[in-house]
Amino acid sequence: MKETDREAVATAVQRVAGMLQRPDQLDKVEQYRRREARKKASVEARLKAAIQSQLDGVRTGLSQLHNALSDVKDIQRSLADVSKDWRQSINTIESLRDVKDAVVRHSQLAAAVENLKNIFSVPEIVRETQDLIEQGAFLQAHRKLMDLECSRDGLMYEQYRMDSGNTRDMTLIHSYFGSTQGLSDELAKQLWVVLQRSLVTVRRDPTLLVSVVRIIEREEKIDRRILDRKKQTSFVPPGRPKNWKEKMFAILDRTVTTRIEGTQADTRESDKMWLVRHLEIIRKYVLDDLIVAKNLMVQCFPPHYEIFRNLLNMYHQALSTRMQELASEDLEANEIVSLLTWVLNTYASTEMMGNVELAPEVDVSTLEPLLSPNVVSELLDTYMSTLTSNIIAWLRKALETDKKDWMKETEPEADQEGYYQTTLPAIVFQMFEQNLQVAAQISEDLKTKVLVLCLQQMNSFLSRYKEEAQLYKEEHLKNRQHPHCYVQYMVAIINNCQTFKESIVSLKRKYLKSEMEESISLSQPSMDGILDTIAKEGCGSLLEEVFLDLEQHLGELMTKKWLSGSNAVDIICVTVEDYFNDFAKIKKPYKKRMTAEAHRRVVVEYLRAVMQKRISFRSAEERKEGAERMVREAEQLRFLFRKLASGFGEDADGYCDTIIAIAEVIKLTDPSLLYLEVSTLVSKYPDLRDDHIGALLAVRGDASRDMKQTIIESLEQGPTQALSCASS
Repeated sequence: MKETDREAVATAVQRVAGMLQRPDQLDKVEQYRRREARKKASVEARLKAAIQSQLDGVRTGLSQLHNALSDVKDIQRSLADVSKDWRQSINTIESLRDVKDAVVRHSQLAAAVENLKNIFSVPEIVRETQDLIEQGAFLQAHRKLMDLECSRDGLMYEQYRMDSGNTRDMTLIHSYFGSTQGLSDELAKQLWVVLQRSLVTVRRDPTLLVSVVRIIEREEKIDRRILDRKKQTSFVPPGRPKNWKEKMFAILDRTVTTRIEGTQADTRESDKMWLVRHLEIIRKYVLDDLIVAKNLMVQCFPPHYEIFRNLLNMYHQALSTRMQELASEDLEANEIVSLLTWVLNTYASTEMMGNVELAPEVDVSTLEPLLSPNVVSELLDTYMSTLTSNIIAWLRKALETDKKDWMKETEPEADQEGYYQTTLPAIVFQMFEQNLQVAAQISEDLKTKVLVLCLQQMNSFLSRYKEEAQLYKEEHLKNRQHPHCYVQYMVAIINNCQTFKESIVSLKRKYLKSEMEESISLSQPSMDGILDTIAKEGCGSLLEEVFLDLEQHLGELMTKKWLSGSNAVDIICVTVEDYFNDFAKIKKPYKKRMTAEAHRRVVVEYLRAVMQKRISFRSAEERKEGAERMVREAEQLRFLFRKLASGFGEDADGYCDTIIAIAEVIKLTDPSLLYLEVSTLVSKYPDLRDDHIGALLAVRGDASRDMKQTIIESLEQGPTQALSCASS
């Protein structure tokens, strides 16, 4: 206590010191004293109130404890009295055992009397019930059946209470009411028939379906009541519980499964489109059934049955099972596509589960997949494998058909612009388009895979196409009279290369997303190179055809016959122009290159005639005449190829300028200027070789051996590379 007082004094000193830190605060001492007095009075008042409240609570608790003690003593006395009375009544209870037995017998007899009328009328009720079932009056029949079962169960229960071990009497009662179970089974059979046709019944006679549901509900209530009584008495009447509600859903489930399986009307042998028809019938039936269930059946069943949700699950499960069965069959490629399109797209589309008439009860986002991802993956693998084999076979067949066309006696068809073509590109890319359109119906991923497959097979196909074009050329060279339209079909082959290029680009642009195009292009071998090679070899074959006809006339160039007035160049020009009238049916990219190549080769052959020293001029007059002829013929060739190249916007006059430059060397009359003229030629054409210069001087015919040697040695100090155009 003293310690508390000291702490209080110390605290007070601190507070006073805190309030009187400045001299001017001494004037407020009285004010501080009054404020502290008020705080003290307030604290004391709250303390007194708290103590008073505690005292009141203690007083109340003591009063309640006193009352409880009195109650306990009263209860103790009452229990003592009850115990005394119970001991005194034991003998009395024993003396009333006979009365108890009499009460039990009376209860049984009362039950027998109560059911006496029913007992005697059992055969009649059975007949009436049977008639009502046959007439379809199921509610009345069920009412009578309930009366029969109630009488039987009541008697059997009383017998069970009196003597549960007496099986003879129980068997007697059961046999007397033996027809009751048969009636129950017959009624159930009729109810199941109605339920099996519930989707039809609900539209024609919904009252009948409602009656069936009411009967099932009654039986469910009886089952629940009997199971509750079983917990108390362990007695269960025969045939219980019936579980008709559970059986009802089982019947509906079997009905749905049978309906799905029964939609297959055809087989692959009888109809190639059997699966498409089968799936379409399933779609129509399921959609119609669910719409009926949503709009009509839900009105015939209690809400807690959740009939629409249950039917939806049944249809989904039946469909899943059926799709698994179909997937396990040995399906063809088009059948796999039909199945996957239906499963992955049609099922959740507005044509089926996403139909507005099923909303909002059916949410397609919550539906489980009809086929597992593994099964879908296996089907896709099978489809890709089959499609690969089919595309290879289709491409081989298309090429064989095209090869037969090459042998025809008639010219190939021309497109709208007049260019020769065969049907091969159209057939190939129509096939690719069809497969890509089908794949696009299933998924974007499959579409990309099919596109990659098409491009891969196209690459292999073009290699075979190149080989066949080469064989076509070789066969023709064995007998140039056959095939009759060789040139025209070779033109068509060249044009096909351009068509293939354009079709490949179009195919990628149409079926490939822009962000994937680069990766696909990088992963795919370049087909442009193969197509350019085929076209180049085709153009070479046609030019070879031209130069085979020109061979004799090219051989006359720079000969004495030529100098004396040969018309070889005239024939060459006429022949080339005639061929190029056919070559006009070649598409521009290749025709342009082919014209330039023909120009180059004609000039090369002309220069080769010079370098082969077929003639040696004997006089200045011959040199002048020969040189002037060369210039005229160069201009003639220039005019021809300008005409052939018109519209290409390319100038290839430099080829003919070479002939004119050589003619200038031949035409030179002053031998002393020969070195200067030759050096000018070499500077203009730095790939001129020593043997070329020697041949040129030999054609002039006036250069001595020493002059040739001097000119060549003087020129060796500059670049002396080979003249490519005259060395082949």
